[in-house]
Amino acid sequence: MPDISSAQIDWDENGQPTSRVYGDVYFSPVSGIAETHHVFIDGNRLPERFAALPAGGRLCIGETGFGTGLNFLCAWQLFEEQAPSDARLHFVSTEKYPVALDDLRRAFALWPELAHLSGQLLEQYVAINPGFQRLVFAGGRVVLTLLVGDVLDTLPELDARIDAWFLDGFSPAKNPEMWNDALYAQLARLSGPGTTIATFTSAGFVRRGLGAAGFKIRRTLGFGKKWEMSQGEFLGVEQPAGKPWYSRPVHPKGPREALVIGGGMAGCASAASLAARGWKVTLIERHAGLAEEASGNPQGVLYLKLSAHGTALSRLIVSGFGHTRRLIQRLQKGEEWSDCGVLQLGFDDAETQRQAKLAEAFPATLLHLLDKAEAESIAGIGLPAGGLFYPEGGWVHPPALCRHLAQHPNIRVLTGEEVRLQREAEGWSAWSGEEELASAPIAILATAAEVRRFAGAESLPMKRIRGQITRVPATAESAALSTVVCAEGYVAPPRHGEHTLGASFEFKRDDTEPSLEEHLGNLDLLAEISTDLSARMHIAQLDPATLQGRAAFRCTTPDYLPLVGPLADREAFAQSYAVLGKDARQVPETPCPWLDGLYLNSAHGSRGLVTAPLAGELLAAWIDGEPLPLPRAVAEACHPNRFFLRDVVRGQKNS
Repeated sequence: MPDISSAQIDWDENGQPTSRVYGDVYFSPVSGIAETHHVFIDGNRLPERFAALPAGGRLCIGETGFGTGLNFLCAWQLFEEQAPSDARLHFVSTEKYPVALDDLRRAFALWPELAHLSGQLLEQYVAINPGFQRLVFAGGRVVLTLLVGDVLDTLPELDARIDAWFLDGFSPAKNPEMWNDALYAQLARLSGPGTTIATFTSAGFVRRGLGAAGFKIRRTLGFGKKWEMSQGEFLGVEQPAGKPWYSRPVHPKGPREALVIGGGMAGCASAASLAARGWKVTLIERHAGLAEEASGNPQGVLYLKLSAHGTALSRLIVSGFGHTRRLIQRLQKGEEWSDCGVLQLGFDDAETQRQAKLAEAFPATLLHLLDKAEAESIAGIGLPAGGLFYPEGGWVHPPALCRHLAQHPNIRVLTGEEVRLQREAEGWSAWSGEEELASAPIAILATAAEVRRFAGAESLPMKRIRGQITRVPATAESAALSTVVCAEGYVAPPRHGEHTLGASFEFKRDDTEPSLEEHLGNLDLLAEISTDLSARMHIAQLDPATLQGRAAFRCTTPDYLPLVGPLADREAFAQSYAVLGKDARQVPETPCPWLDGLYLNSAHGSRGLVTAPLAGELLAAWIDGEPLPLPRAVAEACHPNRFFLRDVVRGQKNS
């Protein structure tokens, strides 16, 4: 993972911010808003382009250098004023040194006319950690994707088609590392014919570099005392897609309607992301209500099992954590979620060494080490060791989040229906017995391991792992617990007078009846976390036979990454790409034989609270042709076709 720290800002006597690293101002001291409108808004002809968007249309802005977010706020304000009410704005911006929240608040105070928008950004400006971070505003009508890291690292990972560029890094004289041919090549890669670009600089080497990359650039009148700026448009050709088995399927014809099978976290998130984009969604759940399986626990922990090596799973978790952390703020605090933090104990030497590496790899705002005394002070109880503290973590009531996600006027919920999917000429239909419940061009399977009951997904490698949580009544003494504490298991501060303990990993049982053996196992996990807390809970006086809890099944894959994306016809896939069994380096031009309109959001394991909501955004991006909310390599690592590809390369037959 990249080494990212907050921006180092000096404030002058007039309250204007300057970057200590680059020795340059963030915006014009005369008028930041006027400068933004002159250079970027008018430089990209946004007033007329917003007004000309068709109903349901979309415009995507790319920016190099988010800074204080002023350009985003001005674009958002103009979009609300000019665009159709159902149009959507995507704003993708890079930032190597994110501005700290207090500095952002100080900058926003300079622009009271933007307070109705900047206040919303401040509210969502949490968990801005390395990698891709997605922030959603205006009910999904405005989406901000922050690429936190060096622009030359993050832009090559972006999968998007940009309509207008704001080239707004610090001055080329102050920040020469950014303004180079590698950047211009990425701008061209992400552009299509007619993509516009504007920048405050008129430096000759910038104009020549952009021209060589395919942009037609001209100098125009600059802002204020700056005589000239540059603007232009892309005249090059749109670059071809990469590997066909990871390409975007052709957008389905027909109405913007979708079926989502499964009413847990993955299904509700998938439905919500599509509904926010104007899709009419039928969400079908086999149980009597939503979130009655693995998403039904009373407390789910915003827990991050990370790697210091920047693996696809680790990057997914960091981005997913941020998205979920911002999402749960819409729930009732204290009742449905808490930002109490999460403490991962350094319970042995190997774990302590792992934590030390993580503390070196990630910013302290995401995680930092605590010694035993510090950990006990934060947790409010006695502990056997210190550990790694995630200050922005906490717990959430998953059923409340599922219900919130499903409460969109574009979502129709059908419960108590076990369905089969049938492929039709114009899409998919869901049948219960002989009754057709609904049909749509798009169908999403979000039923954990049960996706293998559906034709096309039978051979995907997935395994179910039973997990059981235990509910223990809180006491006056145990209520002192003030953060989630994890070791091999976890314990959360009380909700509704009960602590949640968990969770077992049982590979042999295939029922969901709570067992005494697993309750006792959870009590043992609690004792490993804190004998002091066990005593405070009066565990020794409890009759184990009276313990309450629930069991459900996690679903995971061999590589522990979820299955998120469009699904191919496996037999046709094997035939189309058989040559890869002889030479895996080839990239045949054969289009992928998709099961048109069929998508998966499944196999999130024990991380569904962190990964499933962002996976809903990823699915919507695949379906609607939007910028992906994750690096392309991470999206490919989660793609269902990865297992079909693996089998072809290994020469394995269909099973």
